[in-house]
Amino acid sequence: MRKLKISELNRLTPEEFKLTEKHRVVAILDNVRSLHNVGSIFRTADALCIESVYLCGITATPPNNEIHKTALGAEDAVDWKYFAETTDAVAQLKKEAYIIVAVEQAEGSLMLTDFLAQKDAKYALIFGNEVKGVQQQVIDLCDICVEIPQYGTKHSFNVSVSAGIVLWEAIKQLKKTPYDR
Repeated sequence: MRKLKISELNRLTPEEFKLTEKHRVVAILDNVRSLHNVGSIFRTADALCIESVYLCGITATPPNNEIHKTALGAEDAVDWKYFAETTDAVAQLKKEAYIIVAVEQAEGSLMLTDFLAQKDAKYALIFGNEVKGVQQQVIDLCDICVEIPQYGTKHSFNVSVSAGIVLWEAIKQLKKTPYDR
């Protein structure tokens, strides 16, 4: 084996990325306070070619040097929108027929291992504040809650890790053919 050089990775330019068909997935950040987490989620959104990132409440927006340190330019390629209230972002996406999914530990939540994305559906996945999680008033607007199974003494992942896990799983499922299930 040989590690590939950057020139061998066939990366898209930001302009090519903007023209590329995206997966019909939006990541909503509900009051995410860490700029590192915001930048990391932008990078994940770029890597998985998702439609957009919605930044809500206290979540910082580009341009921002601290976001850029982690996003490494993904914040310039990935479409994003800002909403003062997460509930407004959810309301807009509901009108556009997105399935609204909170990534949260909640009564009746579905384990990620049991979540089956519908290939023709559009999804909005909500990731919450590092301490408080997704706001209850936002959960009240969701179609489902998805929870990541955990087996240790801690009962939460860092929000950027949660986003990586859940977005990757959703995209993996959306890319499958009916014969793969």
